Amino acid sequence: MSTGGKEGRAHRRSRPAASSRSAPPPPPPRPPWRRFERANRGARPPFFGFGQSAELELVLSDGESRRRVEHKSEEGKKEKYFLFYDGETVAGRVLLTLKHPNKRLEHQGIKVEFIGQIELYYDRGNHHEFVSLVKDLARPGEFTQSQTFDFEFTHVEKPYESYTGQNVKLRYFLRATVSRRLNDVVKEMDIVVHTLSTYPELNSSIKMEVGIEDCLHIEFEYNKSKYHLKDVIVGKIYFLLVRIKIKHMEIDIIKRETTGTGPNVYHENDTIAKYEIMDGAPVRGESIPIRLFLAGYELTPTMRDINKKFSVRYYLNLVLIDEEERRYFKQQEVVLWRKGDIVRKSMSHQAAIASQRFEGTSSHAEAKTPSQSAENNSRQ
Repeated sequence: MSTGGKEGRAHRRSRPAASSRSAPPPPPPRPPWRRFERANRGARPPFFGFGQSAELELVLSDGESRRRVEHKSEEGKKEKYFLFYDGETVAGRVLLTLKHPNKRLEHQGIKVEFIGQIELYYDRGNHHEFVSLVKDLARPGEFTQSQTFDFEFTHVEKPYESYTGQNVKLRYFLRATVSRRLNDVVKEMDIVVHTLSTYPELNSSIKMEVGIEDCLHIEFEYNKSKYHLKDVIVGKIYFLLVRIKIKHMEIDIIKRETTGTGPNVYHENDTIAKYEIMDGAPVRGESIPIRLFLAGYELTPTMRDINKKFSVRYYLNLVLIDEEERRYFKQQEVVLWRKGDIVRKSMSHQAAIASQRFEGTSSHAEAKTPSQSAENNSRQ
């Protein structure tokens, strides 16, 4: 009886399997464009044949002779870009290459733009443009062969330096666009802009005091308050009173990036350099010299309230550590600026020669002390 019962249950289980033969047909196959989307998820969608049949390229007119410089990307990688300065003309060509010349290309117009924009990483959907120039290259129509379009943006204003930071990016780029009914075809090319500044050779020094009542009294002095990016920070530290056991002393260069406005202001501090001044206990009356070369560090010019979106400031942070690992520090802001390392095209050849002659004569001239100058004046 037990065997027959098992056979009966097995027979009942086989009924659904028999009924599965009459199941509805499988769904239709996935459309080709859906298969492409699945295989290329995260990639830019195709332009319905145009992306495969034509290519856009941007070429600068002086690309062979123009200088390239390294600039850090958002991912932290260094890449080389063409370097421009404020007021320089940006000119070049847009190359439209058809891979199949016999195939007709319809478009709603072709244009090229020069754009300067600020992108805040916490607000990536909004790009804040401070420079926007447009040149129309072709009216709506069609092409059956490759085309070349010349463009020129004369004396372009580039007020800010290119910058890639922790929370913000300021970039300049060229963008060529072929307008289509369904999807535009876009080609971009980034450039780098450096802002040049001039400051007087003699600027005010920095003198400050750090102290803890009846324990520590330190006076430090820096030779300048403004330094160019290849400059040398020279200074001295005087120990006027030392009643705590100091074991370590250093100077840090701190970059402070400020983004946002109002209640949404965010500060990001980054220690660029650490310079050890001494390792050991100082004594009263001792003075320690400071000589810090800036050329070896990744620095940018000081940027204050750039388009009311962000700022970049630099500070010298004097740090003392005692034997109980207590830290004492004092910060002082300094201004960093980029010194021009080229003779600008606006300077004539004669002016450059005259400048060189003046520098040569002044270098060979005999230096006079104030007393000698006074003596000469009295003789006259």
